[in-house]
Amino acid sequence: MAQFVQSCLGVSGSGHLTIGGVDVMDIAAGYGTPCYVMDEAVIRSRMRLYDKAFADFSPNGGGALFASKACCFKAMYRIAAEEGLFGADAVSPGELWTAKAAGFPMERIYFHGNNKTDADLRLALDLGVGTIVADSREELGALSAAAGEYRKKQHILLRITPGVDPHTHKKIITGSVDSKFGSPISTGAALDIVEYALSLPNIVLDGFHCHIGSQIFDASPFIDAADIMVRFIADVKEKTGYEASKLDLGGGFGVRYTSDDPEFDYRGGVRSLCDAVRERCSELGVAAPVLMLEPGRSIVADAGITLYTVGSVKEIPGFRTYVSIDGGMPDNPRYALYQSVYEIFKADDPLGEKTACVTLGGRCCESGDLIGENMPIQPVKRGDIIAVAVTGAYNYSMASNYNRIPRPPVVMVSGGKTYEAVRRESCDDLIRLDV
Repeated sequence: MAQFVQSCLGVSGSGHLTIGGVDVMDIAAGYGTPCYVMDEAVIRSRMRLYDKAFADFSPNGGGALFASKACCFKAMYRIAAEEGLFGADAVSPGELWTAKAAGFPMERIYFHGNNKTDADLRLALDLGVGTIVADSREELGALSAAAGEYRKKQHILLRITPGVDPHTHKKIITGSVDSKFGSPISTGAALDIVEYALSLPNIVLDGFHCHIGSQIFDASPFIDAADIMVRFIADVKEKTGYEASKLDLGGGFGVRYTSDDPEFDYRGGVRSLCDAVRERCSELGVAAPVLMLEPGRSIVADAGITLYTVGSVKEIPGFRTYVSIDGGMPDNPRYALYQSVYEIFKADDPLGEKTACVTLGGRCCESGDLIGENMPIQPVKRGDIIAVAVTGAYNYSMASNYNRIPRPPVVMVSGGKTYEAVRRESCDDLIRLDV
Protein backbone atom coordinates (compact mmCIF):
# COMPACT_ATOMS: atom_id res chain seq x y z
CA MET A 1 0.00 0.00 0.00
CA ALA A 2 1.13 3.55 -0.69
CA GLN A 3 1.21 4.39 3.02
CA PHE A 4 4.10 2.01 3.70
CA VAL A 5 7.63 1.82 2.32
CA GLN A 6 7.45 -1.98 2.60
CA SER A 7 5.44 -3.89 0.03
CA CYS A 8 4.77 -6.68 2.53
CA LEU A 9 2.79 -4.39 4.86
CA GLY A 10 -0.95 -3.87 4.62
CA VAL A 11 -4.07 -3.30 6.67
CA SER A 12 -6.57 -5.93 7.75
CA GLY A 13 -10.34 -5.60 7.61
CA SER A 14 -10.27 -4.63 11.27
CA GLY A 15 -7.81 -1.82 10.51
CA HIS A 16 -4.75 -3.52 11.98
CA LEU A 17 -1.27 -3.59 10.42
CA THR A 18 -0.45 -6.80 8.57
CA ILE A 19 2.80 -8.31 7.32
CA GLY A 20 2.58 -10.94 4.61
CA GLY A 21 -1.18 -10.85 5.13
CA VAL A 22 -0.96 -11.75 8.84
CA ASP A 23 -2.32 -9.41 11.53
CA VAL A 24 0.60 -8.17 13.61
CA MET A 25 -1.66 -7.84 16.66
CA ASP A 26 -2.15 -11.61 16.49
CA ILE A 27 1.61 -12.09 16.14
CA ALA A 28 2.26 -9.89 19.20
CA ALA A 29 -0.36 -11.79 21.19
CA GLY A 30 1.01 -15.17 20.15
CA TYR A 31 4.74 -14.58 20.43
CA GLY A 32 5.02 -11.61 22.79
CA THR A 33 7.14 -8.50 22.39
CA PRO A 34 9.76 -7.41 21.52
CA CYS A 35 9.54 -9.55 18.42
CA TYR A 36 11.26 -9.52 15.04
CA VAL A 37 8.88 -10.47 12.23
CA MET A 38 10.02 -11.27 8.68
CA ASP A 39 8.11 -12.01 5.47
CA GLU A 40 9.74 -15.03 3.82
CA ALA A 41 8.14 -14.22 0.45
CA VAL A 42 10.02 -10.91 0.23
CA ILE A 43 13.33 -12.63 0.98
CA ARG A 44 12.76 -15.28 -1.66
CA SER A 45 11.58 -12.82 -4.30
CA ARG A 46 14.63 -10.60 -3.80
CA MET A 47 16.97 -13.58 -4.12
CA ARG A 48 15.18 -14.55 -7.33
CA LEU A 49 15.47 -10.99 -8.63
CA TYR A 50 19.25 -11.09 -8.25
CA ASP A 51 19.49 -14.57 -9.79
CA LYS A 52 17.45 -13.51 -12.82
CA ALA A 53 19.44 -10.30 -13.27
CA PHE A 54 22.75 -12.18 -13.35
CA ALA A 55 21.33 -14.80 -15.69
CA ASP A 56 20.19 -12.05 -18.04
CA PHE A 57 23.14 -9.67 -17.93
CA SER A 58 26.37 -11.21 -16.65
CA PRO A 59 28.87 -11.66 -19.52
CA ASN A 60 30.35 -14.88 -18.12
CA GLY A 61 28.05 -16.18 -15.40
CA GLY A 62 28.01 -15.51 -11.68
CA GLY A 63 25.40 -14.50 -9.16
CA ALA A 64 24.57 -13.20 -5.72
CA LEU A 65 26.29 -14.19 -2.50
CA PHE A 66 23.96 -13.55 0.44
CA ALA A 67 25.82 -11.32 2.93
CA SER A 68 25.06 -13.33 6.04
CA LYS A 69 26.09 -10.62 8.46
CA ALA A 70 22.89 -8.73 7.58
CA CYS A 71 20.72 -11.45 9.11
CA CYS A 72 22.19 -14.79 10.14
CA PHE A 73 20.28 -17.77 11.48
CA LYS A 74 19.72 -21.27 10.14
CA ALA A 75 16.43 -20.55 8.38
CA MET A 76 18.09 -17.82 6.29
CA TYR A 77 20.70 -20.27 4.99
CA ARG A 78 18.01 -22.86 4.31
CA ILE A 79 16.04 -20.34 2.25
CA ALA A 80 19.18 -19.33 0.31
CA ALA A 81 19.96 -23.00 -0.37
CA GLU A 82 16.39 -23.75 -1.48
CA GLU A 83 16.48 -20.76 -3.83
CA GLY A 84 19.73 -22.06 -5.35
CA LEU A 85 21.54 -18.81 -4.62
CA PHE A 86 25.03 -18.64 -6.13
CA GLY A 87 26.57 -18.59 -2.67
CA ALA A 88 26.81 -16.92 0.72
CA ASP A 89 29.29 -14.50 2.24
CA ALA A 90 30.29 -15.45 5.81
CA VAL A 91 32.48 -13.30 8.04
CA SER A 92 33.05 -15.34 11.20
CA PRO A 93 33.38 -18.88 12.53
CA GLY A 94 29.87 -18.51 13.95
CA GLU A 95 28.44 -17.78 10.53
CA LEU A 96 30.34 -20.73 9.05
CA TRP A 97 29.00 -23.01 11.77
CA THR A 98 25.45 -21.77 11.24
CA ALA A 99 25.66 -22.35 7.49
CA LYS A 100 26.98 -25.86 8.02
CA ALA A 101 24.27 -26.64 10.59
CA ALA A 102 21.61 -25.43 8.15
CA GLY A 103 22.92 -27.70 5.39
CA PHE A 104 24.09 -24.89 3.12
CA PRO A 105 26.64 -26.21 0.59
CA MET A 106 29.99 -25.19 2.05
CA GLU A 107 31.67 -25.16 -1.35
CA ARG A 108 29.47 -22.11 -2.11
CA ILE A 109 30.66 -20.18 0.96
CA TYR A 110 32.99 -17.18 0.59
CA PHE A 111 34.73 -16.59 3.92
CA HIS A 112 35.62 -12.97 4.65
CA GLY A 113 37.34 -11.13 7.49
CA ASN A 114 40.29 -8.79 7.93
CA ASN A 115 41.77 -10.79 10.83
CA LYS A 116 41.04 -14.49 10.49
CA THR A 117 42.75 -16.37 13.27
CA ASP A 118 44.62 -19.65 12.77
CA ALA A 119 41.61 -21.36 14.36
CA ASP A 120 39.26 -19.63 11.90
CA LEU A 121 41.32 -20.80 8.94
CA ARG A 122 41.48 -24.36 10.21
CA LEU A 123 37.72 -24.40 10.79
CA ALA A 124 37.20 -23.23 7.20
CA LEU A 125 39.46 -26.02 5.96
CA ASP A 126 37.71 -28.57 8.19
CA LEU A 127 34.28 -27.53 6.92
CA GLY A 128 35.29 -27.50 3.27
CA VAL A 129 34.71 -23.79 2.64
CA GLY A 130 34.94 -23.23 -1.10
CA THR A 131 36.59 -19.81 -1.19
CA ILE A 132 38.46 -17.75 1.37
CA VAL A 133 38.65 -14.01 0.71
CA ALA A 134 42.16 -13.25 1.92
CA ASP A 135 42.90 -9.83 3.38
CA SER A 136 46.63 -9.70 4.22
CA ARG A 137 50.05 -11.23 3.61
CA GLU A 138 50.05 -12.71 7.10
CA GLU A 139 46.76 -14.45 6.44
CA LEU A 140 48.00 -15.82 3.13
CA GLY A 141 51.10 -17.27 4.72
CA ALA A 142 49.15 -18.87 7.55
CA LEU A 143 46.52 -20.22 5.14
CA SER A 144 49.05 -21.75 2.77
CA ALA A 145 50.82 -23.46 5.69
CA ALA A 146 47.55 -24.79 7.11
CA ALA A 147 46.30 -25.95 3.72
CA GLY A 148 49.58 -27.81 3.25
CA GLU A 149 48.98 -29.72 6.46
CA TYR A 150 45.52 -30.63 5.18
CA ARG A 151 47.03 -31.60 1.80
CA LYS A 152 44.66 -29.13 0.15
CA LYS A 153 44.90 -26.39 -2.44
CA GLN A 154 42.66 -23.65 -1.08
CA HIS A 155 40.84 -21.40 -3.54
CA ILE A 156 40.92 -17.72 -2.65
CA LEU A 157 39.98 -14.22 -3.73
CA LEU A 158 42.13 -11.29 -2.68
CA ARG A 159 40.41 -8.30 -1.11
CA ILE A 160 41.46 -5.15 -2.94
CA THR A 161 40.63 -1.55 -1.99
CA PRO A 162 39.87 0.46 -5.14
CA GLY A 163 39.89 3.89 -3.48
CA VAL A 164 36.30 4.88 -4.28
CA ASP A 165 34.37 7.38 -2.12
CA PRO A 166 30.73 6.22 -2.16
CA HIS A 167 29.39 9.30 -0.29
CA THR A 168 27.68 7.35 2.46
CA HIS A 169 27.94 7.28 6.26
CA LYS A 170 31.61 7.30 7.25
CA LYS A 171 31.16 4.26 9.49
CA ILE A 172 30.03 2.08 6.58
CA ILE A 173 32.63 3.13 3.99
CA THR A 174 34.90 0.16 3.27
CA GLY A 175 36.64 0.76 -0.05
CA SER A 176 38.71 3.89 0.54
CA VAL A 177 42.52 3.80 0.60
CA ASP A 178 42.49 4.48 4.37
CA SER A 179 40.65 1.31 5.40
CA LYS A 180 41.33 -1.65 7.66
CA PHE A 181 40.15 -3.87 4.80
CA GLY A 182 42.19 -5.21 1.91
CA SER A 183 45.18 -3.92 -0.05
CA PRO A 184 44.99 -0.58 -1.88
CA ILE A 185 45.75 -0.40 -5.58
CA SER A 186 47.12 3.14 -5.50
CA THR A 187 50.02 2.37 -3.13
CA GLY A 188 51.20 -0.72 -5.02
CA ALA A 189 50.22 -3.00 -2.13
CA ALA A 190 47.57 -4.76 -4.22
CA LEU A 191 50.04 -5.84 -6.92
CA ASP A 192 52.52 -6.94 -4.24
CA ILE A 193 49.99 -9.19 -2.53
CA VAL A 194 48.94 -10.70 -5.86
CA GLU A 195 52.55 -11.66 -6.58
CA TYR A 196 52.88 -13.09 -3.08
CA ALA A 197 49.67 -15.15 -3.43
CA LEU A 198 50.85 -16.54 -6.77
CA SER A 199 54.11 -17.67 -5.14
CA LEU A 200 52.47 -19.75 -2.41
CA PRO A 201 52.29 -23.53 -2.97
CA ASN A 202 48.89 -24.31 -1.48
CA ILE A 203 46.90 -21.32 -2.73
CA VAL A 204 44.78 -21.11 -5.89
CA LEU A 205 44.06 -17.48 -6.72
CA ASP A 206 40.70 -17.26 -8.52
CA GLY A 207 40.40 -13.47 -8.63
CA PHE A 208 39.61 -10.35 -6.67
CA HIS A 209 37.06 -8.85 -4.32
CA CYS A 210 36.22 -5.28 -3.40
CA HIS A 211 33.55 -3.57 -1.32
CA ILE A 212 33.07 0.19 -1.28
CA GLY A 213 30.40 0.67 1.42
CA SER A 214 26.71 0.37 2.25
CA GLN A 215 23.45 2.26 1.78
CA ILE A 216 24.46 3.67 -1.61
CA PHE A 217 21.59 4.79 -3.87
CA ASP A 218 23.66 5.85 -6.88
CA ALA A 219 25.04 3.22 -9.27
CA SER A 220 27.96 5.49 -10.27
CA PRO A 221 30.32 4.56 -7.38
CA PHE A 222 29.80 0.87 -8.14
CA ILE A 223 30.52 1.44 -11.82
CA ASP A 224 33.64 3.40 -10.86
CA ALA A 225 34.77 0.51 -8.68
CA ALA A 226 34.09 -2.02 -11.44
CA ASP A 227 36.10 0.09 -13.87
CA ILE A 228 39.05 0.31 -11.47
CA MET A 229 38.95 -3.41 -10.74
CA VAL A 230 38.91 -4.42 -14.41
CA ARG A 231 41.82 -2.09 -15.07
CA PHE A 232 43.60 -3.77 -12.16
CA ILE A 233 42.90 -7.20 -13.69
CA ALA A 234 44.45 -5.99 -16.95
CA ASP A 235 47.45 -4.48 -15.15
CA VAL A 236 48.07 -7.70 -13.21
CA LYS A 237 47.83 -9.71 -16.43
CA GLU A 238 50.37 -7.46 -18.14
CA LYS A 239 52.85 -7.53 -15.25
CA THR A 240 52.53 -11.11 -14.03
CA GLY A 241 50.78 -13.10 -16.75
CA TYR A 242 48.00 -14.00 -14.32
CA GLU A 243 44.41 -13.30 -15.47
CA ALA A 244 41.66 -13.28 -12.85
CA SER A 245 38.68 -15.52 -13.58
CA LYS A 246 36.39 -14.14 -10.83
CA LEU A 247 35.46 -10.63 -9.71
CA ASP A 248 33.35 -10.00 -6.62
CA LEU A 249 32.15 -6.38 -6.47
CA GLY A 250 30.74 -6.62 -2.95
CA GLY A 251 27.45 -5.27 -1.65
CA GLY A 252 26.05 -1.93 -0.65
CA PHE A 253 22.93 -1.22 -2.74
CA GLY A 254 20.68 1.12 -0.76
CA VAL A 255 17.38 0.30 0.94
CA ARG A 256 14.45 2.63 1.61
CA TYR A 257 13.98 2.99 5.36
CA THR A 258 11.53 5.88 5.06
CA SER A 259 9.41 7.47 2.36
CA ASP A 260 12.07 10.21 2.06
CA ASP A 261 14.67 7.73 0.82
CA PRO A 262 15.07 7.21 -2.94
CA GLU A 263 14.31 3.87 -4.55
CA PHE A 264 17.14 1.79 -6.00
CA ASP A 265 16.59 -0.39 -9.05
CA TYR A 266 18.42 -3.58 -8.06
CA ARG A 267 17.97 -5.28 -11.42
CA GLY A 268 19.13 -2.10 -13.15
CA GLY A 269 22.11 -1.89 -10.81
CA VAL A 270 23.21 -5.42 -11.71
CA ARG A 271 22.76 -4.64 -15.40
CA SER A 272 24.83 -1.45 -15.16
CA LEU A 273 27.69 -3.26 -13.45
CA CYS A 274 27.63 -6.18 -15.88
CA ASP A 275 27.57 -3.82 -18.85
CA ALA A 276 30.45 -1.76 -17.45
CA VAL A 277 32.58 -4.86 -16.85
CA ARG A 278 31.83 -6.29 -20.30
CA GLU A 279 32.73 -3.04 -22.07
CA ARG A 280 35.92 -2.44 -20.10
CA CYS A 281 37.11 -6.04 -20.52
CA SER A 282 36.58 -5.79 -24.26
CA GLU A 283 38.46 -2.51 -24.40
CA LEU A 284 41.41 -3.79 -22.35
CA GLY A 285 41.64 -7.23 -23.93
CA VAL A 286 40.95 -9.35 -20.86
CA ALA A 287 38.45 -12.18 -20.50
CA ALA A 288 35.18 -11.26 -18.79
CA PRO A 289 35.33 -12.73 -15.27
CA VAL A 290 32.59 -14.57 -13.41
CA LEU A 291 30.84 -11.70 -11.63
CA MET A 292 29.47 -11.68 -8.09
CA LEU A 293 27.74 -9.27 -5.76
CA GLU A 294 27.11 -9.61 -2.02
CA PRO A 295 23.60 -8.29 -1.31
CA GLY A 296 22.51 -8.56 2.30
CA ARG A 297 20.56 -5.52 3.40
CA SER A 298 18.78 -5.31 0.03
CA ILE A 299 17.55 -8.90 0.43
CA VAL A 300 16.27 -8.80 4.01
CA ALA A 301 15.86 -5.23 5.30
CA ASP A 302 12.40 -4.49 3.97
CA ALA A 303 11.23 -8.02 4.74
CA GLY A 304 11.23 -7.25 8.46
CA ILE A 305 9.55 -5.23 11.18
CA THR A 306 9.94 -5.20 14.96
CA LEU A 307 7.03 -5.15 17.39
CA TYR A 308 7.18 -3.51 20.82
CA THR A 309 4.77 -2.82 23.67
CA VAL A 310 4.48 0.70 25.08
CA GLY A 311 5.28 1.01 28.77
CA SER A 312 4.92 4.74 29.37
CA VAL A 313 4.33 8.06 27.66
CA LYS A 314 6.26 10.86 29.34
CA GLU A 315 5.64 14.40 28.11
CA ILE A 316 8.16 17.05 29.10
CA PRO A 317 6.50 20.38 28.16
CA GLY A 318 8.75 22.55 26.02
CA PHE A 319 11.12 19.67 25.33
CA ARG A 320 9.81 16.36 24.02
CA THR A 321 7.56 13.37 24.58
CA TYR A 322 9.25 10.07 25.44
CA VAL A 323 7.49 6.84 24.57
CA SER A 324 9.19 3.96 26.36
CA ILE A 325 9.04 0.46 24.92
CA ASP A 326 9.99 -3.02 26.10
CA GLY A 327 13.00 -3.26 23.77
CA GLY A 328 15.66 -0.83 22.61
CA MET A 329 19.33 -0.74 21.75
CA PRO A 330 19.97 -4.40 22.70
CA ASP A 331 17.66 -5.51 19.86
CA ASN A 332 18.31 -2.52 17.58
CA PRO A 333 21.57 -0.59 18.10
CA ARG A 334 21.48 1.16 14.72
CA TYR A 335 20.22 4.53 15.96
CA ALA A 336 22.88 4.60 18.68
CA LEU A 337 25.56 3.70 16.11
CA TYR A 338 24.48 5.50 12.94
CA GLN A 339 21.50 7.71 13.84
CA SER A 340 19.45 5.53 11.53
CA VAL A 341 15.96 6.82 10.72
CA TYR A 342 12.81 4.69 10.90
CA GLU A 343 9.08 4.99 10.40
CA ILE A 344 6.83 3.73 13.17
CA PHE A 345 3.12 2.87 13.45
CA LYS A 346 0.55 2.11 16.10
CA ALA A 347 -0.15 -1.47 15.11
CA ASP A 348 -3.93 -1.40 15.63
CA ASP A 349 -4.38 1.94 13.81
CA PRO A 350 -1.55 2.26 11.26
CA LEU A 351 -3.48 4.54 8.92
CA GLY A 352 -4.60 6.90 11.66
CA GLU A 353 -3.33 10.48 11.61
CA LYS A 354 0.13 10.81 13.12
CA THR A 355 -0.57 13.71 15.46
CA ALA A 356 2.15 12.84 17.98
CA CYS A 357 5.89 13.39 17.59
CA VAL A 358 7.92 11.28 19.99
CA THR A 359 11.32 10.04 21.03
CA LEU A 360 11.10 6.26 21.10
CA GLY A 361 13.13 5.20 24.11
CA GLY A 362 14.27 1.74 25.13
CA ARG A 363 14.25 0.06 28.52
CA CYS A 364 18.00 0.09 29.16
CA CYS A 365 19.72 2.06 31.90
CA GLU A 366 21.41 4.19 29.24
CA SER A 367 20.37 7.68 28.08
CA GLY A 368 21.45 6.88 24.54
CA ASP A 369 19.10 3.89 24.37
CA LEU A 370 16.81 5.24 21.66
CA ILE A 371 15.22 3.87 18.49
CA GLY A 372 14.75 7.38 17.15
CA GLU A 373 13.85 11.01 17.83
CA ASN A 374 11.20 13.32 16.35
CA MET A 375 9.23 10.33 15.11
CA PRO A 376 5.64 10.96 13.95
CA ILE A 377 3.13 8.41 15.22
CA GLN A 378 -0.53 8.03 16.10
CA PRO A 379 -1.30 8.79 19.79
CA VAL A 380 -0.29 5.83 21.95
CA LYS A 381 -0.67 4.71 25.56
CA ARG A 382 0.64 1.98 27.85
CA GLY A 383 -0.08 -1.46 26.42
CA ASP A 384 -0.28 -0.37 22.79
CA ILE A 385 1.79 -2.24 20.18
CA ILE A 386 4.22 -0.21 18.07
CA ALA A 387 5.69 -1.51 14.81
CA VAL A 388 9.08 -0.24 13.64
CA ALA A 389 9.41 -0.64 9.88
CA VAL A 390 12.32 -2.01 7.80
CA THR A 391 14.25 -3.82 10.54
CA GLY A 392 15.13 -7.03 8.71
CA ALA A 393 18.83 -6.18 8.36
CA TYR A 394 21.40 -5.53 11.08
CA ASN A 395 18.89 -5.76 13.91
CA TYR A 396 18.80 -9.41 14.96
CA SER A 397 22.38 -9.88 13.75
CA MET A 398 23.66 -6.95 15.86
CA ALA A 399 21.52 -7.71 18.92
CA SER A 400 23.17 -8.01 22.31
CA ASN A 401 22.34 -8.88 25.90
CA TYR A 402 23.21 -5.43 27.22
CA ASN A 403 21.67 -4.89 30.67
CA ARG A 404 21.32 -8.70 30.70
CA ILE A 405 18.20 -8.54 28.56
CA PRO A 406 17.24 -11.69 26.60
CA ARG A 407 17.10 -11.30 22.82
CA PRO A 408 13.71 -11.42 21.02
CA PRO A 409 12.52 -14.24 18.79
CA VAL A 410 12.48 -14.14 15.00
CA VAL A 411 9.04 -15.01 13.62
CA MET A 412 8.76 -15.80 9.93
CA VAL A 413 5.57 -15.29 7.94
CA SER A 414 5.03 -17.69 5.05
CA GLY A 415 1.88 -18.43 3.09
CA GLY A 416 -0.34 -16.61 5.56
CA LYS A 417 1.04 -18.56 8.51
CA THR A 418 3.81 -17.96 11.04
CA TYR A 419 6.62 -20.06 12.42
CA GLU A 420 9.40 -19.38 14.91
CA ALA A 421 12.80 -19.31 13.18
CA VAL A 422 14.68 -18.26 16.33
CA ARG A 423 13.11 -18.75 19.73
CA ARG A 424 13.03 -16.06 22.38
CA GLU A 425 15.97 -16.21 24.77
CA SER A 426 15.19 -16.96 28.39
CA CYS A 427 16.95 -15.85 31.56
CA ASP A 428 18.27 -19.40 31.80
CA ASP A 429 19.89 -18.89 28.37
CA LEU A 430 21.64 -15.80 29.75
CA ILE A 431 23.33 -17.74 32.56
CA ARG A 432 23.95 -20.97 30.63
CA LEU A 433 27.68 -20.28 30.19
CA ASP A 434 28.24 -18.78 33.64
CA VAL A 435 30.43 -20.81 35.99
